[in-house]
Amino acid sequence: MKLPRRSFLHLAAGAAALLAIPHIARAQAYPTRPVRMVVGFPAGGSQDIIGRLVGQWLSERLGQQFVIENRAGDAGNVGAEAVVRAPTDGYTLLLVGSNHAVNATLYDKLNFNFIRDIAPVAGVLRTPSVLLVNPSVPAKTVSEFIAYVKATPRKLNMASAGCGTPPHLQGELFKLAAGVDMLHVPYRGGGPAFIDLVGGQVQVSFGSVPQSIEHIKAGRLRALAVTGATRSEVLPDVPTMGEFVPGFEATVWFGVGAPKSTPAEIIQRLNNEFNAALADLNARARLAELGLTVTTGSPADFGKLIADETEKWGKVVRAANIKPEC
Repeated sequence: MKLPRRSFLHLAAGAAALLAIPHIARAQAYPTRPVRMVVGFPAGGSQDIIGRLVGQWLSERLGQQFVIENRAGDAGNVGAEAVVRAPTDGYTLLLVGSNHAVNATLYDKLNFNFIRDIAPVAGVLRTPSVLLVNPSVPAKTVSEFIAYVKATPRKLNMASAGCGTPPHLQGELFKLAAGVDMLHVPYRGGGPAFIDLVGGQVQVSFGSVPQSIEHIKAGRLRALAVTGATRSEVLPDVPTMGEFVPGFEATVWFGVGAPKSTPAEIIQRLNNEFNAALADLNARARLAELGLTVTTGSPADFGKLIADETEKWGKVVRAANIKPEC
């Protein structure tokens, strides 16, 4: 029997709706048990703190516990690989950071391809860094600082939290963009580097706003510029680097990913919950006080950010010939 075209289309639409019902129900029911959120760094660090904040948001909104699991090693690669190998049921998530965009080029041999093997769920937060100098450095502006470094190449020591970390990469990007040369001094973590910057053992660093703001206000460190596209709400008198070095922008960002092939409806459910949580004006205000900016958008938006940042920092890694151990 040959069905009229209109009847056929009605039947086809009905069948499609029936096929979609299990997927919709699965997304509405999710999660039915605790969810594991893998953080690729030790407890107590900035990524761990962000991960626990994210987990708290989701626990409150979805009524299930989001358990933080610290899988430290290789600048976050150990945790990323654990998620790549995890079941694709939505019960294992990864706190994604800008380090993952760097690692794609920094490490010659990885057992995974981050862009291919991790599905973007949502961007969550981003924060600029701030170019800091010890008060012993005579420069008061970025222009003066560039002139001073050019006049005294490799005299200033530029501290970082380690090879390939955001302070290191941002410093190398600045050196390339401004045409200056400083001696990179890698530390085992941001804490020791910051202590020596305040103490004057090193003279320059790209630090986080939350970590440095009290030292800036007390005059123990001098802030020359923030690295975001706009001025920081908590440091409104500090110019952006782009005002002196056109096109310069570098931020540290965080988001959430899942193993590839995680059901699209679960990813969208999580994305919706993140966007709703980050729309809260009180939450935005509290984060702004810490120098953090929320980043809402679709999974595709977050995927584009990861791809763009991977390309950007890949160029810096190759141009400066950066290695995981330097």
